[in-house]
Amino acid sequence: QVRLVESGGGLVQPGGSLRLSCAASGLFSLEYYAIGWLRQAPGKEREGLALISSDDGSTYITDAVKGRFTISRDNAKNTVYLQMNSLKPEDTATYYCAVSTNTLALYDIFRYDMQYWGKGTLVTVSS
Repeated sequence: QVRLVESGGGLVQPGGSLRLSCAASGLFSLEYYAIGWLRQAPGKEREGLALISSDDGSTYITDAVKGRFTISRDNAKNTVYLQMNSLKPEDTATYYCAVSTNTLALYDIFRYDMQYWGKGTLVTVSS
């Protein structure tokens, strides 16, 4: 069974940085997957942010956070990271790690439901 556990959220000042971690288990049962990050702010729709593929490690970052956020993985630790720089108050949200088993191009995956989810970690950007 796939299990995703996020960590690293917290309070950060505007302009600061934060790195989120997603510890994954059970992914060996999947032939192919893309793993990444989405967020949801209060009163807003969920928003896809970044993905990394299981086969070649290719990545996709949505335009909304491109240039500020990067996604990476450590296969030895079964962990995926979201490095967030130049944080803004509007980045305040609950951030979720999620997995898609769709074999679509990465830029299409957020158009469809993700199959596995973590419980989320709260990021608050405020002075």
